[in-house]
Amino acid sequence: MSQPEIASGIKLLRNPNVRVIFIAYLVTFMGTAMAPIAMAFGVLDLTGSTKDASIVIAAPIVASLVILLLGGTIADRGSRQKIIVVAELAAMLIQFGIAYLFLSGNATVLSLALLMLLNGAAMAFNAPAASAFVTQLVTKDELQSVNALLGLARNGAMIGGAALGGVLVAWVGAGVTILIDAISFGFSAMLVWTLKPSAQVKPEASSFIQDLKLGWTEFTKHRWIWVIVLQFSFVVAALESVLALLGPAVAQSQLGGPVDWGFIAGGLGAGTVFGGVLAFRLKPTYPLRMATISVLFFSLLPLALAVPLPVYWIVFVAFISGIAVEIFGVIWVTTLQRKIPGHLLSRVTAYDYIGSISLAPMGIVAAGLLYETLGSTQVLVMAALIILIPTVLTLFVKEIWYMKADS
Repeated sequence: MSQPEIASGIKLLRNPNVRVIFIAYLVTFMGTAMAPIAMAFGVLDLTGSTKDASIVIAAPIVASLVILLLGGTIADRGSRQKIIVVAELAAMLIQFGIAYLFLSGNATVLSLALLMLLNGAAMAFNAPAASAFVTQLVTKDELQSVNALLGLARNGAMIGGAALGGVLVAWVGAGVTILIDAISFGFSAMLVWTLKPSAQVKPEASSFIQDLKLGWTEFTKHRWIWVIVLQFSFVVAALESVLALLGPAVAQSQLGGPVDWGFIAGGLGAGTVFGGVLAFRLKPTYPLRMATISVLFFSLLPLALAVPLPVYWIVFVAFISGIAVEIFGVIWVTTLQRKIPGHLLSRVTAYDYIGSISLAPMGIVAAGLLYETLGSTQVLVMAALIILIPTVLTLFVKEIWYMKADS
């Protein structure tokens, strides 16, 4: 990052709201990076079945699909700040419950899946509110820089959290690791409560159904939104199956277990940090073109695991993939925040999330079943193709290829 961009980042952190949300991201995502590693290896150790692990891992996504529209609509009408705080406190209590089940030896696939359903519901309220809440903390001109800065916080935490999670799971088990995640949610909730956002622009009074219709109308009238969301329904299904299930399974059976997977996940996180640094400098003339091309690199990690390459090469590939993930993420979120009216943003974000994760539960469960019947190589190559094919097709959409940053 150049000197002017470093100075710009430091200046943003002088804003108390940005500084506090930056720390909150560091705290909560450190724990969040550890939790999936703990859950995947915890269930694999419990039953030895990728099918069982897939059910537990898919459960929160199923809950999110059901709750997200409600969460997005309430976030546009109520206090986004309060919704985030309550959601994180709920997640804290749920993670305490999961930690207790592992530590007491009472964990079962059914009990873990039920608690993960509740966890997904809590996050379904959190996600649409959090994305739109950023617009209440800074000016419109600062959005890309703040999104990049928060990406650095999130992804820096993911590096340490992933590596630490792998080590903790190997040394002290899944229960203690998830317990630490629970504490991080509570601390983050406390920090978010202290923020002083600008007044939230709220829509005119109307029925809940009318609110949903208005959000849907805004979502569907922009072809660039719904095409990319359709693309990501396939991309996320493939990527989640790799990161949450297939990667840990390969690490368990062919690599060095949770420690190696922690380093691989840490490599992904390191890439996202570097991608966040690049995002400070990026000023693409055609932002969605750049964002979509970056998605092609998501396919590298499943291909590296399919061989599998030596761990240090997989870490490097994960690093490259992480750069691409963050470049897409910053450009996408910033484009939504700039193009969508503020009073509709949480609802449009909810439709975005729902569409993007709609196939993920089926993808994860299918990956778990296919892993046990076809083996890892075929399933991982399939995952890579599921990322590549819709992404290439998306590049043929005129609005995505030609939309300018200032249009």
